[in-house]
Formats: sequence, C-alpha cells, structure tokens
Amino acid sequence: MNNPIKGVTIHPSPWSVKETIDRLQIFLQQQGVTIYARIDQQSELQKAGLSLWALEYLLFGNPKAGGPVMQENPTAALDLPLKVIAWEDQQKKVWIAYNEMAYVRDRYGLTDKVSMPLNLDGLIAKILNQ
Repeated sequence: MNNPIKGVTIHPSPWSVKETIDRLQIFLQQQGVTIYARIDQQSELQKAGLSLWALEYLLFGNPKAGGPVMQENPTAALDLPLKVIAWEDQQKKVWIAYNEMAYVRDRYGLTDKVSMPLNLDGLIAKILNQ
C-alpha cells in the first residue's frame, strides 16, 4: 500500500483483522500494558445502517511511559493512549497502521527521551513476525 498519510506507518498483516488485533492485544497484555478499549468499527457502523470492510482498533498504554509525555506537553494527551488499527481493503488484504513516533514527537515538541516509548515499530514487527 502506498502510504499518503504523513506521520502514519502502514504494514500488511498476514492475518485477518480480528486475529491481527487479537495477537496485538495478547502480546501487550503479556507485557503488562493496559488495554483501554478495543473497538470493532465494522460492527458499530452496521448498527448505524452503514457498511464497512472489517476494521478494528486497540487503545492501549502504560502510565509510566505516557505520564512523562503528558508532563512534558499536556496537549500530547490528544494522541494518547496509543492506538493501532487493522482493516481489510476491497481486495481482502489486511493492513495495520499506527502513528510514527517522530511525527508525534515533532508535533508536540517532545524530547527524544520522553517520546521513545511512543515508537511502535519494534512492537509491530514482533507481532507481524510471530
């Protein structure tokens, strides 16, 4: 997928949307990360009489990591807790996306030290390579 969205990283996933988010949730919970919400947007839109290919997202975080971010710049809470989405496109290919750490760091003028926990690249690589 050609990524036209500044500050967003997108990767293909070898699993269904549900399994992708399941794997992410299980891994995060094993690491002691708090899962704040899991939302199935396809289901929510169906309730409103609309249709959408499969799309779910997970909101998660760790106050020990996110707290210093918000201490440094309270408006950074607009991008916390962290979010990862997975969706299926019209070709039935599944994608996973999240905000790039550098984009969030620059957006809020955060220091590298504080913003490092926002880097999801390694986490997502572990999930996709399981």
